[in-house]
Amino acid sequence: MQNLDVISVNIWQMLASLANLVIIFLLVKKFLYKPVKKMLETRQNAIQSDYDAARDAKNQALADKDAYEEKLRSAKAEADDVIKSAVNVASQREKEIIAEAKVRADGIVRQAENDAVLERKKAEDGIKKEIVEVSSLLTEKMLGREVSAADHQNFIDSFIESIGEDDAD
Repeated sequence: MQNLDVISVNIWQMLASLANLVIIFLLVKKFLYKPVKKMLETRQNAIQSDYDAARDAKNQALADKDAYEEKLRSAKAEADDVIKSAVNVASQREKEIIAEAKVRADGIVRQAENDAVLERKKAEDGIKKEIVEVSSLLTEKMLGREVSAADHQNFIDSFIESIGEDDAD
């Protein structure tokens, strides 16, 4: 029977081992499992909040980027409008300056033409006076007497008419 003692089952020893196992399980559960589980949950929540914060930051960055691009587009459009407006104003001012310059140039040309006409008339009058003086001196010398004013006027008029006819040819 000795062989059977080795294989025999001791209930008290099994109950003691089972009681030890339950006590160790309860101790591990109370002191290790719950704190570790709580720490893992806390860490999981922290990681999840970090992911949420990162996602929110990314969404905010994308929204800011879109707003920036919209502002940039509107600024470019506004700059284009300002440039177009400046070009239009410059073009209008250019037309005004050219028109004003043409008016001034026309005025200068008219003034020069008027001055030339006046100078010509003065020159013609001066030449007529000299012709009258020379002709009266020549007439007096040729006739040997003094010419009356009426004779002198008739002689000058016929001479001027003959000069005018020669110029017309």
